[in-house]
Amino acid sequence: MKAEVTYNEEQFIVDFDQPIDISIPINPNGDNPNCFYAPPVSATPVESGDFLGSTQKGGLVNFMNLKINPHGNGTHTECYGHITTTEDTIHSVLRKSVMPAMLLTCFPELKENGDRIIDMQVFKLLDEQSESPQQQLPKALIIRTLPNDDSKKTRIYSGTNPPYVSAEFLLEIRKRGVQHLLIDLPSVDREEDEGKLVGHKAFWGFDGDIQRFNTITELIYVPSLIKDGLYLLQLGILSLNLDVSPSKPVLYRMGKL
Repeated sequence: MKAEVTYNEEQFIVDFDQPIDISIPINPNGDNPNCFYAPPVSATPVESGDFLGSTQKGGLVNFMNLKINPHGNGTHTECYGHITTTEDTIHSVLRKSVMPAMLLTCFPELKENGDRIIDMQVFKLLDEQSESPQQQLPKALIIRTLPNDDSKKTRIYSGTNPPYVSAEFLLEIRKRGVQHLLIDLPSVDREEDEGKLVGHKAFWGFDGDIQRFNTITELIYVPSLIKDGLYLLQLGILSLNLDVSPSKPVLYRMGKL
């Protein structure tokens, strides 16, 4: 199935028969990425009297209890409620799940203290891809970091000080129209930052310009064969009234007519 879409007064063709899934599948009782020392994912069959919820163990159906920490076990999308006392949930915040998105690949910059940071120099790459440098960006920005390989699907990030995103960069992309940020890192903030959460706060507007409907999606994986550029993004979540949900972002190529 194909469809024509209009973006920035230009016509594009989108092929919905060629989805590009950039989520990391969650493997109960198997290998998953892990960050912030989250407990592992597990799925256990319900047992009640003669009933056993596992076909492998002789039951008639699979009927499992799933234990997961979305922030620490795989691809997830979080909202303003992640760091506030409001009643905002990802289900109430993510009202529009289909949007144009820019995919960008970059090396986090190595700092003198050993931190690796996505910083303001990335705007040089963004402006090279944009037909209108310094102007508005698509509503979604997807950042793939280098080096990039499928070890990201099972990497243990806990205690390793992974790369993160500078607050200045997050503030600037917010000002340039980005409402949904997707990254292949555990967090936009430093693993140990004394609870400052400066990146989250910059993107959600704690400077007085609160952006309640912005979202951050972390622990994605974009295969290296996928080229940088403009895509249509479908950001799928569970209908879950929490600050976060496991998510399934899917890209579709946009070709100019």
